[in-house]
Amino acid sequence: MTAPPTHPDLAAPVRSAMPGMSWPALPEAVGLMMLGLQYQFERSEWWPPERLRAHQFRQLQSLLDHAAAEVPYYRDLLSRAGFRPGETLTESVWQRIPILTRREVQQRGMDLHAGRYPSFHGKKSEQHTSGSTGMPTAVLRTELTGLIWEAITLRDNLWHRRDMSGTFAALRIRQSPGENAPDGARALAWSLGAGAAFVTGPSLVLRGVRPISEQIAWLGREQPDYILIHPTILRAMLRDPEGRGLHHERLKAVISYSELVPAGLGELLAETWGVPLQDIYTSEELGYIALQCPDLPHYHVQSEAVFVEILDEAGAPCPPGRVGQVVATSLHNFAMPLIRYALGDYAEAGPPCPCGRGLPVLARIVGRLRNMLRAPSGAWIKLDFVPMEQATDLPIIQYQLAQLSLSVIEARLVTLRPLTPAEEERVRDLVANQCGASGFTIEIRYRDSIPRSAGGKFEEFLCELDEPATPTAIKAL
Repeated sequence: MTAPPTHPDLAAPVRSAMPGMSWPALPEAVGLMMLGLQYQFERSEWWPPERLRAHQFRQLQSLLDHAAAEVPYYRDLLSRAGFRPGETLTESVWQRIPILTRREVQQRGMDLHAGRYPSFHGKKSEQHTSGSTGMPTAVLRTELTGLIWEAITLRDNLWHRRDMSGTFAALRIRQSPGENAPDGARALAWSLGAGAAFVTGPSLVLRGVRPISEQIAWLGREQPDYILIHPTILRAMLRDPEGRGLHHERLKAVISYSELVPAGLGELLAETWGVPLQDIYTSEELGYIALQCPDLPHYHVQSEAVFVEILDEAGAPCPPGRVGQVVATSLHNFAMPLIRYALGDYAEAGPPCPCGRGLPVLARIVGRLRNMLRAPSGAWIKLDFVPMEQATDLPIIQYQLAQLSLSVIEARLVTLRPLTPAEEERVRDLVANQCGASGFTIEIRYRDSIPRSAGGKFEEFLCELDEPATPTAIKAL
């Protein structure tokens, strides 16, 4: 038995493109595709895992048939794995396909580009990733992959029953035309997909590199119903006296993206602004990977768009409760197939969700090795810490911890003034206690500023040791 599809009441009516016909509405082509995909999503999300996987393998079969014929990199590679175009793709053949790393994407370049792809997939474009792993890459996308992105965005809004008649405000690091203006950029709809299917309220975008005080003032003036924001920017706002005191007339939820959610941020948001935090897990190369369950804190893999594997250090699937490497395949990118692509992220596999959805569960997103501590034994340890929050009386504006070797952690500090020797010792104690790093030397270095990555992410802990080329075991501290 599968749970029945849910149809949440929507304050925003369906958009009609037919003059004189407001109800029942007849949207234009993109709107019809959005509604058609939502109709299918509302059913497939309740399928049992076996049925979902069978449909995914049908799509993977089409993707591999295409890659074997049109992508130079995959012609011999798939053949050596035992794949034969036209033959049914099996689990054993799939697992013999080598994992694709970021470094290989960089090195192979155009060998990963398809010579041809179906014209109905639309025009292709090149997307440059941020290089938050230290390895920026360039990926081709098609209009079809953009359509799937819009459909999953709309699904997220429907899952969380957002009132799309309200105002949606985004604070983004990357700059688009108009976003750097004092009042940002404005559009009539929340997004292309939502606006094609529904009559939504407006969307507003401000560039998130502006001073926190300016961003807080902008939110105070605009009074949005929903905010999309990096978690570290949100936390800075909630720590700021002006941010803590900001009066929100209509705010219903805050949506976080792009970074890991720091421990305690959801609770801090609820206490300060009185609204929930809803997170999304995306990749610039692959698009949406998982959305937070509308009923529980964990995440549901977006199986209609991406095939995700959580693999242990031996390359075997992780059981629930085990942390492993995220390996994912976009089901619909025929311009540049990324098959069994290792993003560099780690996540914990979860058991089936009590909500009844058959979509696979990620209990938590652990992050990248780049943001984990490497113990002297060589083990990688996931840290859930906010060390400087325990000492709010210290004159620290910004901080970053960097592991320089198996024995040295550097505390990079931006401060209102140099710390006294006693205060520096407090910082060392905080870092050592939170990191479990009693065997480390804690060095303090003062900085004028600590920049974000090219993609706008801020890394509170940065391991500057070389990463292993294969999946590795992760421990939680």
